[in-house]
Formats: sequence, structure tokens, C-alpha cells
Amino acid sequence: MFYYLFKWLHESFNFPGAGMFQYISFRAAFALIASLFISMIIGKSLIGFLRRKQVGETVRDLGLDGQKSKQGTPTMGGLIILAAILVPTLLLAKLDNIYIILVMIATVWLGLIGFLDDYIKVFKKDKKGLPGKIKVLGQVGLGLLVGFTMYFNNRVVIREKVRDQAFVSSQEIFNVEAPAEKGRFFSKTEIKSTKTTIPFIKHNEFDYSWLVSWISPSAKKYTWLIFIPIIIFIIISVSNGANLTDGLDGLATGTSAIIGLTLGVLAYVSGNSIFANYLNIMYIPNTGELAIYIAAFVGACIGFLWYNSYPAQIFMGDTGSLALGGIIAVFAIIIRKEIMIPIFCGIFMVETLSVVMQVSYFKYTKRKFGEGRRIFKMSPLHHHYQKLGYHESKIVMRFMIIGIMLAVLTIVTLKIR
Repeated sequence: MFYYLFKWLHESFNFPGAGMFQYISFRAAFALIASLFISMIIGKSLIGFLRRKQVGETVRDLGLDGQKSKQGTPTMGGLIILAAILVPTLLLAKLDNIYIILVMIATVWLGLIGFLDDYIKVFKKDKKGLPGKIKVLGQVGLGLLVGFTMYFNNRVVIREKVRDQAFVSSQEIFNVEAPAEKGRFFSKTEIKSTKTTIPFIKHNEFDYSWLVSWISPSAKKYTWLIFIPIIIFIIISVSNGANLTDGLDGLATGTSAIIGLTLGVLAYVSGNSIFANYLNIMYIPNTGELAIYIAAFVGACIGFLWYNSYPAQIFMGDTGSLALGGIIAVFAIIIRKEIMIPIFCGIFMVETLSVVMQVSYFKYTKRKFGEGRRIFKMSPLHHHYQKLGYHESKIVMRFMIIGIMLAVLTIVTLKIR
């Protein structure tokens, strides 16, 4: 909203300083500061309110050191994160941008699912919370929305160099902004596409339509039957991965902040024609605006970490963890970097795999030998290291260091192919 206000002041009255709000970098920095401020102010008030209402975490006895001390710690702190993301975005981003609309819907959507789960656990005293099937159904609903929007919405385009426009149907071309390059028969054209990015490959683009077009060229129109289920799978996987990672003080929050910074860099270069041309990467018009959103996301995580670092004064609950994972998934899909998720979300992936491996191996050995056996002392993986005697603050710090290494590796893929 500030964006539109200061744009009007600049254009109508040439108001001093109003022109600064036209720059993405300035608004992103403002969003980061605002989200930090909001999360720290709201956090203190919410912690006090939840303590007065005796809204505390009920901790299951898993035989872990320091576990009993967490009993009664206020939960549902994800509300702080959601407020610190949404308020700066509403104030500073272009609200008619299709990508901003999409990530804000994802934030509220998964935040509500997580809130219902926490509400049932805390106020209804039901430790199971929202049934798993209902959670998955909600995630599938968001996946359908994102998938259909990315596939069918005419404002979701990429810019490509097309050799001859005669080969591109008139329904696909939306805006030809540059004349053909002299002697090369190329033009820069914005088209509908299901292409995404493959890391470490020189011509690093993969088109989902290839998954069906090998059957017949006419089968390309049915790409959405594969594309949308893939989107649903990604959102469910990353959202639940973040939820599983939220088991130690500051772990999910700190890891999400690092991932957010990585996505911010990728979004900025993908939405800037100069950087995209220099790096020879896919240029996605209007995604640069997402830098404001992701700046608020990072600020919200860091601000929440003020209260969530060891020893935690508040837990984010499913309100925060489901939303954080879903936001990361949707954001990666929008900027066409979802294939890179196993790299920059490596911590989430390993935590999820540890649970899958543990449960699968236990069931297999129980069926085969009559006695269930385990690969890890406990899953998710961070609990395995707790069982080995590592202090949780050391585990969190080392996981975050690995997260930073994965973030650097992700950014390096922009040049190493």
C-alpha cells in the first residue's frame, strides 16, 4: 500500500524521497527491517498473552535430555511469523502481481491448517491434533491452486529467445518487447511455458511437456495431468519436511531463514533482465517483486529466532512450520527452481528421509524377523544426535552450518554448469 501511496506522491507532487519506493532493493530492505521489528514487538506481547492464558506445549516423553524443561512453553508462535511476513508485504509489494498474490494465499492457507492443528492440540487437549488426512487434503488443495495458476494463468510467462515467431502459436505469445537481433532471426518473446531449471547442466532447462510429448506431439496439451500432481507432491513434501525439522529450539526457524536468503537471490536474478542475461539463466518477468516478500520472510524468521533460540521462550507450532515449508515450496515453483529443492532444502529432505527409512525398516524387519529393528536411535535425524549425547544447541548450529553450505552450493549453480 505504501508503494501505491508513494508512487502517487512522486508522480503527482514530486514528493522528496517518494521515488525510492519504486526500487525493489529499497522496498526489500524496508520489508526486512519492518518484519524484524514486527516479529520482535508482537513476539513479546504474544508470549505474555499465551503465558497468562496458560497456552503451553504438551511434550511427549521421548527420553531426551532437557525435554521436561520444555513442558508448558507457549506454542502457536507461528502467528508471529505470519504477521511479520504478511504486513510488510501488504505495505510494500505490488499487490496486483500474480506471484505476490499466490505466495500470500499459500501463507494464509497453510497457516490456517497449522493453526487448526495447534488449536485442537492446545485448547481441545487432543494430542493428535488435526487428522493427518485433513492436513494432506488441505495441502493437496493448495497444490491444485498453485498448479492450475502456474499452468493456465496467462500472466505466468517466461521470456525466451524464439528463432522464428511463426513456430509459436498466437495464443502463446503475449508481449514482444524487442526486435529481432540483427542477422540472427531471434526475438525476445514472453510465452507460456512449463520449463524449469536443472542445476549443473549447461543448457539447464527441462520442459515438463517432454514427459508426454514423446507419446505424440498432440499429447503436449495434456501436460497439466503430470505437471499439477508434481506440484502437489512438492508442496506436501517440503511442507511436511519443515514440520519434521521443527523439533529443536531454533532449528526450523534458522534453517528456513537460510533457505529464504537463497531463494531471495534466485528470485532477484531471475526477475532482473540484466542479471538473467549475464548469467544466461531463465528470465521470468515480474518475479523480482518477490524479493520484497522473501525479505519479509527472512526478517520474520530471524525476528522469531530471537525468542525461539535455545532455550526457547515460544514454539512456532504447526502454524509456523507447515506455513514455512509450504511458502518455500511455492516460492521455488514460481521461480522455476523446484528441481533444486533437494539442494537448498537438504536439511528438510534428510530429516524426512530419516523418518521414512526408520519406519520402513522397522516394519520390514518386524514382518521378516518378528522384531522391529531401527537404523537410527530415533528419528527425525536431529533426535538421533540427541540420543548420541550432543547438546541440542550444538546440533542446531551444525545443521545451520550445513544449511549455509547448501545455500552457497545452490547459488554457485548459477555459474557452474
